[in-house]
Amino acid sequence: MSSTRTPRPASRDGKRVLVVDDEPRMINFIRMNLELEGHQVIEARNGLEALEAVRTKLPDIMLLDVMMPQLDGYETLRMLREFSSVPVIMLTAKSEENDRVYGLELGADDYVVKPFGPRELSSRIKAVLRRTDRPSTSPSEAILKIDDRLSVDFNRHEVIVNGEYVKLRPTEYLLLYHLIENAGWTVPHDQLLAKVWGYEYRDETHYVRLYVNYLREKIEEDPANPKYILTERGIGYRFMDYKNQR
Repeated sequence: MSSTRTPRPASRDGKRVLVVDDEPRMINFIRMNLELEGHQVIEARNGLEALEAVRTKLPDIMLLDVMMPQLDGYETLRMLREFSSVPVIMLTAKSEENDRVYGLELGADDYVVKPFGPRELSSRIKAVLRRTDRPSTSPSEAILKIDDRLSVDFNRHEVIVNGEYVKLRPTEYLLLYHLIENAGWTVPHDQLLAKVWGYEYRDETHYVRLYVNYLREKIEEDPANPKYILTERGIGYRFMDYKNQR
């Protein structure tokens, strides 16, 4: 009796996944496993094909290989972020933290280091989609005034700095939301990782550090000397106790 599994038909939970890799065997490996979970796989063999596929086929998420000829994954991501916020997971054989951080700084949402197994890839996809798809429960105030300089618009998932709206990426918004929800209290790294990224990220402390830096660049008057998001060295981060400073 054959043990071959057949793909589940696409369901409401299935996603359109764009897989960008110049190695056909890698694409086939990913396609087989994602289709078994009910996802629809779109293929691209280079960066230019990937950019066109994002414009025309509107994927829910992209898996983007770093090492490709002509237009590598980093340059593809840089060009992509000029017109699209589609979630991106980088596929890389490079495991050094500097390479991972570089991809995140360009706008990637996560990375998976080759070689990887289907369970790890599936877990990463679910975690990224959880962060980018889920609406957070908003506080009773649609626009929360922190002080005369900073407000948070929970309906638009944006901040207002000196009267100007500033866009936040989904992960930036979720991180800020959880910090504000615990204003005045120190939130440990592992709790932020579990709340924002998911329990499977509990050891990836560099994610919190990187995204706190992103937020500080957007909301702080002097990011090097922050007023709103304070570092509790070796423990976590604390949002200023704005309620007691009004």
